[in-house]
Amino acid sequence: MLPPTVGFKLHPLVPRKRRRSPVIVFLLLLVCSVVLGVGLAQAIEPPIGTVDPIPPQQELGQELYLENCATCHIGVPPAVLPTQAWAEILQDTRHFSIELPLLTNPTLAIVWNYLQATSRPYPVDQRLPFGIDDSRHFKALHPRVETPRPVQLSGCVTCHPGAADYNFRSLTAEWQDAP
Repeated sequence: MLPPTVGFKLHPLVPRKRRRSPVIVFLLLLVCSVVLGVGLAQAIEPPIGTVDPIPPQQELGQELYLENCATCHIGVPPAVLPTQAWAEILQDTRHFSIELPLLTNPTLAIVWNYLQATSRPYPVDQRLPFGIDDSRHFKALHPRVETPRPVQLSGCVTCHPGAADYNFRSLTAEWQDAP
Protein backbone atom coordinates (compact mmCIF):
# COMPACT_ATOMS: atom_id res chain seq x y z
CA MET A 1 0.00 0.00 0.00
CA LEU A 2 1.25 3.45 -0.89
CA PRO A 3 1.45 6.26 1.63
CA PRO A 4 -1.34 8.85 1.14
CA THR A 5 1.05 11.49 -0.19
CA VAL A 6 2.72 9.33 -2.77
CA GLY A 7 1.35 8.47 -6.19
CA PHE A 8 -1.68 10.74 -6.35
CA LYS A 9 -1.61 13.33 -9.07
CA LEU A 10 -4.61 15.26 -10.27
CA HIS A 11 -5.62 14.88 -13.82
CA PRO A 12 -4.93 18.08 -15.79
CA LEU A 13 -8.69 18.51 -16.56
CA VAL A 14 -9.79 18.30 -12.92
CA PRO A 15 -9.96 21.83 -11.48
CA ARG A 16 -7.89 22.49 -8.40
CA LYS A 17 -9.62 23.85 -5.33
CA ARG A 18 -8.63 27.42 -4.62
CA ARG A 19 -9.01 29.06 -1.27
CA ARG A 20 -11.32 32.01 -1.27
CA SER A 21 -9.95 35.28 -0.09
CA PRO A 22 -11.17 36.23 3.42
CA VAL A 23 -12.21 39.60 2.00
CA ILE A 24 -14.58 37.96 -0.52
CA VAL A 25 -16.06 35.70 2.18
CA PHE A 26 -16.56 38.74 4.42
CA LEU A 27 -18.28 40.69 1.61
CA LEU A 28 -20.58 37.75 0.81
CA LEU A 29 -21.56 37.44 4.47
CA LEU A 30 -22.14 41.19 4.70
CA VAL A 31 -24.41 41.23 1.63
CA CYS A 32 -26.40 38.23 2.92
CA SER A 33 -26.80 39.85 6.34
CA VAL A 34 -28.05 43.13 4.87
CA VAL A 35 -30.56 41.34 2.61
CA LEU A 36 -31.87 39.23 5.51
CA GLY A 37 -32.03 42.26 7.81
CA VAL A 38 -34.05 44.29 5.31
CA GLY A 39 -36.40 41.36 4.72
CA LEU A 40 -36.98 40.84 8.43
CA ALA A 41 -37.54 44.55 9.03
CA GLN A 42 -40.22 44.63 6.35
CA ALA A 43 -41.86 41.49 7.71
CA ILE A 44 -41.98 42.76 11.30
CA GLU A 45 -42.87 46.42 10.69
CA PRO A 46 -46.62 47.07 10.65
CA PRO A 47 -48.02 48.19 7.33
CA ILE A 48 -48.34 51.92 6.81
CA GLY A 49 -51.67 53.13 8.01
CA THR A 50 -52.28 50.98 11.03
CA VAL A 51 -51.55 52.14 14.52
CA ASP A 52 -50.74 48.67 15.80
CA PRO A 53 -49.97 45.64 13.65
CA ILE A 54 -52.96 43.35 13.30
CA PRO A 55 -52.82 39.59 12.97
CA PRO A 56 -53.73 38.25 9.51
CA GLN A 57 -56.85 36.58 10.92
CA GLN A 58 -58.14 40.05 11.90
CA GLU A 59 -57.77 41.65 8.45
CA LEU A 60 -61.37 40.85 7.43
CA GLY A 61 -62.61 42.32 10.71
CA GLN A 62 -60.69 45.52 10.04
CA GLU A 63 -62.08 45.68 6.50
CA LEU A 64 -65.66 45.22 7.74
CA TYR A 65 -65.12 47.73 10.56
CA LEU A 66 -63.94 50.36 8.09
CA GLU A 67 -66.72 49.51 5.65
CA ASN A 68 -69.42 49.88 8.31
CA CYS A 69 -67.98 52.62 10.51
CA ALA A 70 -65.55 54.71 8.48
CA THR A 71 -68.02 55.55 5.73
CA CYS A 72 -69.68 58.24 7.87
CA HIS A 73 -66.66 59.43 9.87
CA ILE A 74 -62.95 58.75 10.14
CA GLY A 75 -62.32 55.24 11.42
CA VAL A 76 -61.07 55.40 14.98
CA PRO A 77 -58.19 53.00 15.63
CA PRO A 78 -59.54 50.44 18.13
CA ALA A 79 -56.66 51.08 20.55
CA VAL A 80 -57.99 54.59 21.21
CA LEU A 81 -61.08 53.33 23.04
CA PRO A 82 -61.21 50.51 25.58
CA THR A 83 -62.69 47.14 24.66
CA GLN A 84 -65.71 47.70 26.93
CA ALA A 85 -66.56 50.97 25.14
CA TRP A 86 -66.51 49.18 21.77
CA ALA A 87 -68.90 46.56 23.16
CA GLU A 88 -71.32 49.31 24.19
CA ILE A 89 -70.99 51.15 20.87
CA LEU A 90 -71.75 47.99 18.88
CA GLN A 91 -74.91 47.36 20.91
CA ASP A 92 -76.27 50.92 20.84
CA THR A 93 -78.63 51.98 18.03
CA ARG A 94 -78.22 55.61 19.09
CA HIS A 95 -74.78 56.52 17.76
CA PHE A 96 -73.95 60.09 18.74
CA SER A 97 -77.54 61.27 18.28
CA ILE A 98 -78.02 59.37 15.02
CA GLU A 99 -80.28 56.33 14.82
CA LEU A 100 -78.36 53.45 13.19
CA PRO A 101 -79.28 49.82 12.57
CA LEU A 102 -77.19 47.35 14.54
CA LEU A 103 -74.73 45.12 12.74
CA THR A 104 -75.93 41.55 12.35
CA ASN A 105 -74.07 38.26 12.36
CA PRO A 106 -71.69 37.22 10.89
CA THR A 107 -70.50 40.82 10.31
CA LEU A 108 -71.08 41.74 13.97
CA ALA A 109 -69.06 38.77 15.23
CA ILE A 110 -66.17 39.44 12.84
CA VAL A 111 -66.05 43.18 13.67
CA TRP A 112 -66.31 42.44 17.40
CA ASN A 113 -63.44 39.93 17.22
CA TYR A 114 -61.31 42.56 15.46
CA LEU A 115 -62.17 45.31 17.98
CA GLN A 116 -61.65 42.99 20.92
CA ALA A 117 -58.27 41.78 19.62
CA THR A 118 -56.94 45.26 18.80
CA SER A 119 -58.29 47.39 21.66
CA ARG A 120 -57.23 47.46 25.28
CA PRO A 121 -59.25 46.42 28.33
CA TYR A 122 -60.14 49.10 30.84
CA PRO A 123 -60.03 48.83 34.64
CA VAL A 124 -63.45 47.95 36.01
CA ASP A 125 -63.25 50.53 38.79
CA GLN A 126 -62.94 53.51 36.42
CA ARG A 127 -65.60 55.41 34.45
CA LEU A 128 -65.76 54.10 30.90
CA PRO A 129 -64.99 56.75 28.25
CA PHE A 130 -67.19 56.83 25.15
CA GLY A 131 -65.62 59.81 23.46
CA ILE A 132 -62.01 59.82 22.38
CA ASP A 133 -61.37 63.05 24.26
CA ASP A 134 -62.10 61.19 27.54
CA SER A 135 -59.94 58.21 26.62
CA ARG A 136 -56.69 57.87 28.53
CA HIS A 137 -55.37 55.84 25.58
CA PHE A 138 -55.99 58.78 23.26
CA LYS A 139 -54.30 61.14 25.73
CA ALA A 140 -51.31 58.79 26.06
CA LEU A 141 -50.91 58.72 22.28
CA HIS A 142 -51.16 62.53 22.10
CA PRO A 143 -49.22 63.80 25.14
CA ARG A 144 -48.27 67.21 23.71
CA VAL A 145 -51.34 67.85 21.58
CA GLU A 146 -53.80 70.52 22.64
CA THR A 147 -57.14 69.15 21.46
CA PRO A 148 -60.43 71.01 21.37
CA ARG A 149 -63.24 69.74 23.57
CA PRO A 150 -65.04 67.79 22.38
CA VAL A 151 -62.57 66.20 19.98
CA GLN A 152 -64.02 66.06 16.48
CA LEU A 153 -62.95 63.11 14.36
CA SER A 154 -62.72 65.41 11.35
CA GLY A 155 -59.94 67.23 13.20
CA CYS A 156 -57.63 64.17 13.01
CA VAL A 157 -56.55 65.16 9.50
CA THR A 158 -54.96 68.31 10.92
CA CYS A 159 -52.02 66.23 12.17
CA HIS A 160 -52.66 62.93 10.35
CA PRO A 161 -53.17 63.87 6.68
CA GLY A 162 -53.93 60.23 5.77
CA ALA A 163 -56.50 59.70 8.55
CA ALA A 164 -59.38 59.52 6.09
CA ASP A 165 -57.62 56.47 4.60
CA TYR A 166 -57.03 54.96 8.07
CA ASN A 167 -53.39 56.02 7.95
CA PHE A 168 -52.47 57.40 11.35
CA ARG A 169 -48.74 56.76 11.01
CA SER A 170 -48.13 59.59 8.55
CA LEU A 171 -47.90 62.94 10.26
CA THR A 172 -47.66 66.54 9.14
CA ALA A 173 -44.15 68.04 9.13
CA GLU A 174 -44.86 69.79 12.44
CA TRP A 175 -45.26 66.44 14.24
CA GLN A 176 -42.73 64.27 12.33
CA ASP A 177 -40.10 64.20 15.07
CA ALA A 178 -42.39 64.70 18.06
CA PRO A 179 -41.73 62.35 20.98
